[in-house]
Amino acid sequence: MDVYEAVDSRRAVRAFSDEPVPKEVLERVLTAATRAPSSGNLQPWHLYVVTGEPLAELKRTATARALAGDPGEEREYPMYPDGLASPYLDRFAAAAAQRYESLGIERDDPDRPRKIATLNSEAFGAPTVLFCYLDRAMGPGQWADAGMYLQTVMLLLRAEGLHSCPQVMWTVYRETVSRAVGADDGLVLFCGVSVGFEKEGVPQLRTGRADMTETVSFIGV
Repeated sequence: MDVYEAVDSRRAVRAFSDEPVPKEVLERVLTAATRAPSSGNLQPWHLYVVTGEPLAELKRTATARALAGDPGEEREYPMYPDGLASPYLDRFAAAAAQRYESLGIERDDPDRPRKIATLNSEAFGAPTVLFCYLDRAMGPGQWADAGMYLQTVMLLLRAEGLHSCPQVMWTVYRETVSRAVGADDGLVLFCGVSVGFEKEGVPQLRTGRADMTETVSFIGV
């Protein structure tokens, strides 16, 4: 798979099979991903790879919290800015409508928040979840580095025939996650990334993207 194919085929998959991901594949991907860009070569990310019974227990605990309507811990960083306006709000709303439809959840379903939280806490059935942390001393530049690192990981996973789904949702259950992985208080959870093989026979969701001309300006060309 070349780079263009990996970029084009990468999407947030929300239905994984229970086929395990070989450890040697994960090691190959994560070794290659160390070459991701990093300002000042700080490499500020710290990744925990969770699978098997530890992940099953984490899913059970998080799902129990979701089913109980537990809103979780207060967010340590905003997921989106306040007062989101057009065109960003329009893109957000369109993608959300597609996502709910693909998950079989009606937008006016009063139980929608709990259903969505439960699906997320089960990692959509993924057999492996990567939890990405940063040192609390890090700033916006290092958070950008972590994003580039995770994008590199997700593209390499596509080269291995695997799919992924980044999940910021895990940050509201960060205390549960931190206990499971042994992360200390000096680290802040950025997100989880579910990893696995896509489940067959499930409708595929591919959200639209803005035309390149909406987000790119050529100067002097």
